[in-house]
Amino acid sequence: MLRFEFHLSIPAEDYLAYYRGAVRQVLARTAEGTPVLFPASLLTPFVTAAGIHGDFVLTCDARNRGARLERR
Repeated sequence: MLRFEFHLSIPAEDYLAYYRGAVRQVLARTAEGTPVLFPASLLTPFVTAAGIHGDFVLTCDARNRGARLERR
């Protein structure tokens, strides 16, 4: 299992592009600088009126499948 920890801060107005499907992937960086690309749909449970803010953990298998996103 691969594990990536990162912080996201996406204001509500910026998240609209993800919500509308205009942007389908999110690019985040871990504290070590490793880029992490994942489907924007994984963010849906974490959307608030203020957008998406917090520390997250993305896990997936060695083939980058079965991605799960959790808030820390």
